[in-house]
Amino acid sequence: MKRNTKQHNSDSSDKSENINPEDLAQEGLNQEDNLTEEGAVEGSEEENPEDPKQEIEKLQQKYDELNDSFLRLNAEFDNFRKRTIKEKADIIKSGGEKVLNNIITLVDDFERALTALHLSHDRDAMLEGMDLIYSKFTGFLKQNGVEEIEAIGRPFDSDTFEAVTTIPAQDESQKGVVVDCIQKGYRLNDKIIRFPKVVVGE
Repeated sequence: MKRNTKQHNSDSSDKSENINPEDLAQEGLNQEDNLTEEGAVEGSEEENPEDPKQEIEKLQQKYDELNDSFLRLNAEFDNFRKRTIKEKADIIKSGGEKVLNNIITLVDDFERALTALHLSHDRDAMLEGMDLIYSKFTGFLKQNGVEEIEAIGRPFDSDTFEAVTTIPAQDESQKGVVVDCIQKGYRLNDKIIRFPKVVVGE
């Protein structure tokens, strides 16, 4: 019996001596990895408890909200566009009415002047009346941004004047200069609405 016990102790000591410490360390790491993976799976299941059906319902609700917002914004923009077009048309219409009303008052003056011409033999009175109407008309043009373009004595510029013909210059200073204006030109604000027709010295 003693011999068998000694033999058993010897075998156990031999097995203990044959165990590699690196193998034990690797086995411990493998067990930790397995525990970590199991914990990660359990954690992911806890973080995403919703099923696909609930996720689809949420996405559908979000889509409906965005679609409703888009439709309302589109309707508001369409109303704004229509209102802007109407306001612009009203401004153009009312602006035209104002100009026409001012012209009508000038027509009234012309009618009174024509009546006076037929009844009066006072030339000075008739001229004074015509000068008054002309002054009112030019004042009306200025109030609406229309100004006459000065031409005579100005250097010729093809961007401003329309040369009808040329004549020999009487002196050197008249060369390339507007010496006569056949038809007046006018500018509306900064835009030329009618070019002056001029004669240029050469």
